[in-house]
Amino acid sequence: MNFLAHIYLSGDNPEIKVANFMADSIRGKKYLAYPDDYKKGILLHREIDTYTDAHPTVRLSTKKLHKNYSHYSGVIVDIFYDHFLAKNWNSYSDVPLEKYVDNFYDLLGEHYDILPMNIKKLMPYMIADNWLLNYAKLDGIAKVLEGMNRRTKNKSKMNFAIQDLEEHYLSFEAEFTSFFEELQEFCAQKLKTL
Repeated sequence: MNFLAHIYLSGDNPEIKVANFMADSIRGKKYLAYPDDYKKGILLHREIDTYTDAHPTVRLSTKKLHKNYSHYSGVIVDIFYDHFLAKNWNSYSDVPLEKYVDNFYDLLGEHYDILPMNIKKLMPYMIADNWLLNYAKLDGIAKVLEGMNRRTKNKSKMNFAIQDLEEHYLSFEAEFTSFFEELQEFCAQKLKTL
């Protein structure tokens, strides 16, 4: 799952949300240096990634992309799935997406001191281009994929994956919807035990 899903699946605890968002920047046991709720967020992020990567429905989605994008398929599916979460946001939250996203950006500002440096550098771009809100639109997803392709020095060819999304749109959406229901239940249970 990508940024929006990780934030959403964190529940209402601000520290868990922020930590889940920044967790990819915290390697190995470095999470132990953080206060308890941040630790929970980082561990939740790792649990979500492990569960997602092994799930048979997610593998159906990545299989459609593997021929063209190899090991980048999982990253692309994470982005596609965030699109479907944003697009269908009203099915998952009573808080409008625009307000939810603005509240999260405010939260990042409130927790700025604890953020890793690479997240601090990412924040201005993320907020200025409103990545989380723009996930709901295909052109927003196209921009994300173009940016990811640039970060791989054009090796991934992820910028072309928008065509795959359009071609298999309904099947990707059905796979997301089915999977995300299970993922929400998984996260609710994990939050009780972390």
